[in-house]
Amino acid sequence: QVQLVESGGGLVQPGGSLRLACAASGFTLADYAVGWFRQAPGKEREGVSSISSSDGNTYYADSVKGRFTISRDNAKNTVYLQVNSLKPEDTAVYYCATDVVFYGSNWFKAFGSWGQGTQVTVSS
Repeated sequence: QVQLVESGGGLVQPGGSLRLACAASGFTLADYAVGWFRQAPGKEREGVSSISSSDGNTYYADSVKGRFTISRDNAKNTVYLQVNSLKPEDTAVYYCATDVVFYGSNWFKAFGSWGQGTQVTVSS
């Protein structure tokens, strides 16, 4: 059964950090470009970051550049998103997805599987 499961979300104060995880089962995540997306209440889902399958290139939306870091642990079949210096506007449900293409200008598109999401809430 092909499945993506996100974890690591929670409630954090402004300036805090979290590490989100996207664990795959039923397939090898290293074979795919993987991305993180987020959706805040009342807003459209937006791409945050992606990592390629072949050369490990990483891409970030301008709004998170310098604060978020995407990485892989192929032995654990998992992709991580380290989120630092969190702001209230980062509050959203964060999703991971496979077969993600970065077109530039903050435009990410996923063509594969999606996880169920993990909630990140930034509030004092």
